[in-house]
Amino acid sequence: MKRLFLVEPVVAIYAFAYFMASPLLQQFVYRRLWEELTNSSYPGSENSSDCTPNKSNVTSGQEVVQKAASIFFLYTDLFSLIPSLVVTLILVARSDRRGRKMTILLPLIGATLSSLAYFFVSFFTLNLYLLLVASFVSSLFGGFGTLLGGCFSYVADLCDNAKQKNIRMALVDMVIGLLSGIASLSTGYFLREMGFNWPFLTTAVLHCLNIIYVIFFLEETVKTPAISHLQGRDPSPLKQLFFGVYLLFAASSAKRNTIFIILLLAFSFYNFANIGGLSIFILYELNTPLCWNEILIGYGSALSTLIFLTSFAGVSLLSFCLDDIYIVLIGLLSVMSGMLMTAFAKTTLLMFLVRLPLLFAVMPAPVLRSMMSKIVLDSEQGALFACIAFLENLSSTVSFAVFNSIYAATVSSFSGFSFILAAGLSLIPLGLMGVMFFLRPQVTQETQGLVTEDGLDEGNE
Repeated sequence: MKRLFLVEPVVAIYAFAYFMASPLLQQFVYRRLWEELTNSSYPGSENSSDCTPNKSNVTSGQEVVQKAASIFFLYTDLFSLIPSLVVTLILVARSDRRGRKMTILLPLIGATLSSLAYFFVSFFTLNLYLLLVASFVSSLFGGFGTLLGGCFSYVADLCDNAKQKNIRMALVDMVIGLLSGIASLSTGYFLREMGFNWPFLTTAVLHCLNIIYVIFFLEETVKTPAISHLQGRDPSPLKQLFFGVYLLFAASSAKRNTIFIILLLAFSFYNFANIGGLSIFILYELNTPLCWNEILIGYGSALSTLIFLTSFAGVSLLSFCLDDIYIVLIGLLSVMSGMLMTAFAKTTLLMFLVRLPLLFAVMPAPVLRSMMSKIVLDSEQGALFACIAFLENLSSTVSFAVFNSIYAATVSSFSGFSFILAAGLSLIPLGLMGVMFFLRPQVTQETQGLVTEDGLDEGNE
């Protein structure tokens, strides 16, 4: 059977299933907590964004549910944090020698288990806190960060030059955004027509189809142990566990390590601010004065798809006329302006319009990944993306925890404070990219040196 070098279908199916389940889970938990804490049915509406005809009777109860829901999601994130971080670091780093497919396959198995847990808790009305157990168990197989680390390593194996890496990695991000938008748009209709049970089961089936594709159709890109310079070394057991990541720094010059750390920090702070702000969009939209129903939430999430499409178009076009640093700066300014506008969005129209300043908010992610990928050897791509996935996972989970906690504490006084915080935190990667602006000659030198070194290695083989 002829196998394929296409990892994008894996990302597409996973993104569709993941982003269909994620807003469903948030709304499922929100409604269950509403029923448990207020002893009343959830006040849904067909077409309006009005919470209830008699708002004065539910304001205090709504604040209690908002706080309880944000704390629940905080616990969910914390339960999965440590296992997923360790698994991500080990799996993605080992993929340089053991292959990329296992790094992609295991998170799919974990996602299948979590989707089945959502289905059983919903179908049999089981205790809501069983979802915390499911979150912990699925994290033992890795998570979204692990899968992305494996997929981006896979893409890096197939790219021949810098611009191709920019565009191909931006394409993966666009696929994620496009399918997440389609999934979010369909979620509201799924929920209204079939409730929570069957959409949760559908996500499990999609993950199973993905597993079949990876096992039987996806070709492996790593055929033999790629790190030939490991020979002659006898690392300690702890170093063996994280050997690829250890060598990424130990076998490198101080100059490259400095550049690499600056880029990693810029990526982490960008991800923290962007993901943290976006993570509370649904809670913000469910709260007064917006009080969106499931259809409006679906439309809003689908409109966010434009962010990924325009970011991909921006990376594709700007890569031919601007340095990577300028592309990242434009993306960071997009995040800052969008978050500030969201903080003061109090009408449905304005909440839809906040997606406009966010149109280039995703550009920093693929470009920063590509910048880091350009300064490491081909045999170090797995170790590189293990570090990126580790920090992406860590920053995302911590941002969920921090922003949900801050939102719970400020929802009564000023619910938009978290978005102002996200905009302020974006100044940190902005400053780090300012430092990179002055290090451009060193970056160019490191990139050219690695091209020569890779060429010599291929000649020796």
